[in-house]
Amino acid sequence: MKLQSPSLEGIQHAKLQLKEVCKETVLELNKRLSEMTGAFVFLKREDLQEVRSFKIRGAYNKIVSLTPQERERGIVCASAGNHAQGFAFACNHLKISGRVYMPATVSQQKIAQVKMFGEGFVETILTGDTYDACQKVALETAKKEGQTFIHAFDDVQVIEGQATIALEIIAQHTEGFDYIFVPVGGGGLVSGILTVFKALSPKTKIIGVEPEGAQSMKLALELNKRIPLKEMDRFVDGAAVRQVGALPFEICKEFLDDLVHVPEGKICQAILDLYNKEGIVAEPAGALAIAALDLVEYDLKNKNIGVLLCGGNNDILRMPEIKERALVYANLKHYFIIDFPQRAGALKQFVNEVLGPDDDITHFEFSKKSSKSVAPAVVGIELKSKDDLGFLVDRMKNHNFNFDYLNEKENLFQFLK
Repeated sequence: MKLQSPSLEGIQHAKLQLKEVCKETVLELNKRLSEMTGAFVFLKREDLQEVRSFKIRGAYNKIVSLTPQERERGIVCASAGNHAQGFAFACNHLKISGRVYMPATVSQQKIAQVKMFGEGFVETILTGDTYDACQKVALETAKKEGQTFIHAFDDVQVIEGQATIALEIIAQHTEGFDYIFVPVGGGGLVSGILTVFKALSPKTKIIGVEPEGAQSMKLALELNKRIPLKEMDRFVDGAAVRQVGALPFEICKEFLDDLVHVPEGKICQAILDLYNKEGIVAEPAGALAIAALDLVEYDLKNKNIGVLLCGGNNDILRMPEIKERALVYANLKHYFIIDFPQRAGALKQFVNEVLGPDDDITHFEFSKKSSKSVAPAVVGIELKSKDDLGFLVDRMKNHNFNFDYLNEKENLFQFLK
């Protein structure tokens, strides 16, 4: 069965629907990123929406289009956070009862925001560890109770709402763009961007950007069919989706110019740079496309580049992990399980003779074993220069400290929690 595709007419209609509830966000030249790439880099600041992400566009456009009967029966959605906030805002604005299913792992900041925007019109239910798990429960509930499910990305009217971003970008920069970098999770946002640009600015290349640990679109495009990821890093929660939408997959298969991925640690460094250098609070999915700029192999010099900064719902409690991941990615933070001899002075010897003058122990977990000659300790060491790692390892070997290097373990951050 051929899927209904988004249309320019539908996107123009969505723009009118959103006029009173959605900001036309700024498209601003970023000096630092422009100097880094040698290009003219413009950020589309969807983090400045009232709900601090672009998701208000698709959620509201879908919900406002429902029939009176559908509104009366109530509506349901599943979300890792941002779609839920747009959904809650729309329910409150249109006075419709809604139910939001969110993963139990979602941040308290996003839960509080959903409740604030919903103001009594929305019930929040936490279930499952991932978006996909809570979506399954939400779909089953909606079907059982005869309610309308508002999909986060696999819906024509949702995609047409997200696509209004592209109309704004084209109107805001009439010189046109050589490249647009777009974050990819379930594929709704990039599908909307593709629909507009391939019709109105076909020379512009649209580059999708996925987190390294959640490349569901890449898998689908490689196999030419949608397959759920067996394993997934949930860190970039706004873009960590096991299986892309059916409609986004068809659109991307036909029109997407390129798809790249970014390590989670690189995304974390982009978050820190945005905050420290521009005072911009970006969530991991919000910084995803920005983090790809210096990884791609295209010649970007003197090119006009648009980048979607799609969300700013970042819980301050996540910042220690964000900093940690950035340091590990930069090869400045290293973790070991080190066997310490159970004798007086062993730790002192390690500090005095193994650590370099600029090395710093930032993590230490040790349990003394009464029946053993050695006892393991988990040790985190921060270096001033990534080149110091080789010297540190050599000194451990020379002083007979046996160790296991942990940075290469896929579950490092779960191991440290």
